[in-house]
Amino acid sequence: MDRRFGLLEFPADDPDRARRFWSGLLGIELAERSQTEGRGWQTHSGAPVLGIHERGTGPGDTASLPYFTVLDMEAALEQISALGGSVIHPGTRWSICRDSEGSPFGLALASGP
Repeated sequence: MDRRFGLLEFPADDPDRARRFWSGLLGIELAERSQTEGRGWQTHSGAPVLGIHERGTGPGDTASLPYFTVLDMEAALEQISALGGSVIHPGTRWSICRDSEGSPFGLALASGP
């Protein structure tokens, strides 16, 4: 694990309303994501990244999730299982997991050096 807190993602029933809320509260700009970043909007400066996407039915679409940056997704997923956590949705770039107590979180593959 890289141990960096990389992204805080918020699903929204009304993405425009959510963007107005977070932009106004934090004084940030949420721009449309590129195809490689996924769907929705996110900040492109500062850290951690704050993202918003339209609420869906997937495992990362029901509640806000902290995402931690990892250098090796496969190794991180193995470590989570070995420590008593669970992998809800494995992926090559993003994964959704639960810790040993059932709390959800995400992993995001580091984009390079």
